[in-house]
Amino acid sequence: MSSSIFQSLFSSLWSVFLIVLFFGGSIFVHELGHFLAARRRGVKVSRFSIGFGPAIWSKTGKDGVEYRVSWIPLGGYVALPQLADMAAIEGESESVEKLPPVSYSTRMIVFVAGAVFNVIFAFVLSCILWAAGTPVIEEEQSTRIAFVHPTVESADGKTSPGPAYAAGLQRGDVLLSVDGKTVKTFADIGQLVALGHGRTADGKRSVVIEYERSGVTKQVTLTPELVGAEEFRDIGIEPATKVMVGGVLAGTPAEAAGLQLNDVITKLNGEPVEYLSFISEYLKANGAKPVTFGYLRGSGPDAPGIAGEAVITPVKSIDPETKAEVFRVGVQLRGAFTKKIIRTPPFEQVWDKVVWSWRNIQSLVSPSSDVGLSKLSSPIGIAYRVTQFAKVDIRLVLWFVILVNVNLAIFNLLPIPVLDGGHMFFATLAKIRGKEIPFNVIATIQGVFMVLLLAMVFYVGVFDVRRIARDKSDEAQARAAVEKAKATATPPAAQPAKP
Repeated sequence: MSSSIFQSLFSSLWSVFLIVLFFGGSIFVHELGHFLAARRRGVKVSRFSIGFGPAIWSKTGKDGVEYRVSWIPLGGYVALPQLADMAAIEGESESVEKLPPVSYSTRMIVFVAGAVFNVIFAFVLSCILWAAGTPVIEEEQSTRIAFVHPTVESADGKTSPGPAYAAGLQRGDVLLSVDGKTVKTFADIGQLVALGHGRTADGKRSVVIEYERSGVTKQVTLTPELVGAEEFRDIGIEPATKVMVGGVLAGTPAEAAGLQLNDVITKLNGEPVEYLSFISEYLKANGAKPVTFGYLRGSGPDAPGIAGEAVITPVKSIDPETKAEVFRVGVQLRGAFTKKIIRTPPFEQVWDKVVWSWRNIQSLVSPSSDVGLSKLSSPIGIAYRVTQFAKVDIRLVLWFVILVNVNLAIFNLLPIPVLDGGHMFFATLAKIRGKEIPFNVIATIQGVFMVLLLAMVFYVGVFDVRRIARDKSDEAQARAAVEKAKATATPPAAQPAKP
């Protein structure tokens, strides 16, 4: 018990450390860009703050700059009274009227420097990840379909025909592009479909899929459905996955044949098993005839496993709910993926994040998409994802922080008041007008948008909390299922199954 508590405490402390290091570090790097650029261009700096609101800790340095950590951890700022009057947000600062004016070029350099430093930080992390390698799922590194869902289920439990199934896509088809954008992995497919904003003339969702079948390139237009708790667009296809034995029920044909926990089922009567429901579908079609199960035992990342075969005759029973005949062999199954390490050049890593960030923004602002503010992540969601990735592999944390920094750079350059892009917009507008915009006008606009920004963060945070609660509930159910599988699984056979 004590070791379990210690492990939990250590895990929590480690997660907090990573959040402070990477999320806080990303904000620090952004503000450092402004700070150094301002110093380089001779601009007055009155405060360097991580976070907004009242100070938790504050100290004025010999350079006259107040360095502080503030209570609201939604970003940070460098107070530059010559460039922007942010007293309503940042607190009292030296009046702009008492300081010499600053050139347009200096303003633009200082404002853009934060985003530039985030990109530089992302590139440095990408170099580290390039050397260390990124863990990925091998089965998802292709775009070949292993399973097409005949039906898909929406968040409210309603079922509808699977879009890919209805359009005639088949197992073995290789997808080439989604809405004209080339796809390299299954993750590309899922993201492009989810972010899609295609609509037909009558308002129905649409996505154009280009695929290859038997060496022939074809194209089809599908009607995606909103599936899952988050209601993202989906077309109902799956990549290949290993099918493992999660439990062997006592007194069943599988036990008698010698199947064991964690065996990987590779073939049924010589046909490859590449997705979870293949076995139940095959047994239903095969009836009570004997089936030769091909399997691998003791396989893992560094072990190919020992191949074997087991001939099993399914047992017929009646499903109590549907009253239909079902054929079972007495195993509980679970999916499992193969991990592999890839090394992507730093420039490619950063550019991929730029492309995906821009596509997210396009989908967010498009009135025909199904992506809204509720799909974004607040600092709560970002922190939670850091903790989840840290449980799997620290390299995934690096991958995520690279994405966060690229997002932070692009988001801050949007022409929205309060953000760097808003400051650049006001500076450009003043340049075009030939005179400065009144400070009270800018201050009012900045104050209003700051309230809107805080409201948006709160709104998104509510959905983050809901997602976290749902994940915790799913984890609890999964643990209960594993414990049940362990309870019903038989001990490993004393002798190996017949080869």
